[in-house]
Amino acid sequence: MRKKTVRDIDVGGKRVLLRADFNVPLEPGTGHVLDDTRIRATLPTIEYLREQGAKVIASSHLGRPRGRDDSLSLRSVAQRLSEILGAPVETAGCCVGPEVQEMAYSLEPGGLMLLENLRFHPEEEKNDPEYAKALASLAEVFVNDAFGAAHRAHASTAGVAAYLPAVAGLLMEKEIDYLGRALKPERPYAAVIGGAKISTKMAVLESLLERADKLLLGGGMANTFLKAEGFGVGESLVEDDYLEQARRAMERAQEKKLTLLLPSDVIVADRFAEDASAKRVSVKDVPEGWRIMDIGETTVDVFARALEGCRTVVWNGPMGVIEFGPFAHGSHRLAGVIANLKGATTIVGGGATAAVVEQLGIASKFSHVSTGGGASLEFLEGRELPGVAALADADNGYPIP
Repeated sequence: MRKKTVRDIDVGGKRVLLRADFNVPLEPGTGHVLDDTRIRATLPTIEYLREQGAKVIASSHLGRPRGRDDSLSLRSVAQRLSEILGAPVETAGCCVGPEVQEMAYSLEPGGLMLLENLRFHPEEEKNDPEYAKALASLAEVFVNDAFGAAHRAHASTAGVAAYLPAVAGLLMEKEIDYLGRALKPERPYAAVIGGAKISTKMAVLESLLERADKLLLGGGMANTFLKAEGFGVGESLVEDDYLEQARRAMERAQEKKLTLLLPSDVIVADRFAEDASAKRVSVKDVPEGWRIMDIGETTVDVFARALEGCRTVVWNGPMGVIEFGPFAHGSHRLAGVIANLKGATTIVGGGATAAVVEQLGIASKFSHVSTGGGASLEFLEGRELPGVAALADADNGYPIP
């Protein structure tokens, strides 16, 4: 699935509407950017456009506002982006309208402005054609670099492509390339899936049962599989409505002769708290009234041996309750294992998993750390993402005005 990219077109002197994913955490009260990872991820595209003499009109959503909400303004993002670039970033008080259009038309080659939060307008999430048309009127070319929002059919991710030539940014290109390798992987192919709930991962699990050679499960979602196998899990998070689906998944793995591994030992706590009493036990011995909070050392060792020699490894979802320090150990150890695999393409899904490797300072040791949580999951399911589908295919030679 090759898409035309910003490198394939002439953007010199043109106004470019850049959809970025600047949905970053802000410090309550001050509005300061707490984590600029997503801002930095789009820097290669921004710098390329500016070097080519494009007039860059950047846009993004931030949070889930209901109408205008100044606590979710992108002004702080513009300030941080300006600091990183060492160049001015003009800010618009809105996304559309005569004043915004005048600012866009006044940009000099290499100039950069940032529109206000796209979701201040409810028309954004409704993919309203008139709103999309108004955004498109600001520019001559559309570049989508917001993979994290590509699974949403919104005005700024899919709608504007009906009115402007639409191509992928450099980050979008990288995401499609690496996640695409998981759909047609070098083998052996292992997927490590964690996270809290099986309900949010069932679709990708069903897809992986048909594609992967090994499936390693941890996190809260593994509790449902353990209970489906007949183990007692105490007060652990379990989705009883999915027990039958978990059984069917294990049966399918047997039919496919796919290696499906569950935790063999776990860290349990007497309550859901960072300072809870905790101990390591076999999955056969989870005490009544206690809850599983992390995978144990033996499980990490078993997972590590299973990953040896794999040529493609995808990891999506933590192995434990990582927001509590004592229960992040399994995820941290596994991160180190995957980071040090030799000769493998290693891909980390977005969200909490990406946060783990960033926190440990080892993101650069992975082949790719995705910026998309839900988007990466849907991509791995094999689903078409609206924000990707809207972009020109590499063999589409339409002219750029």
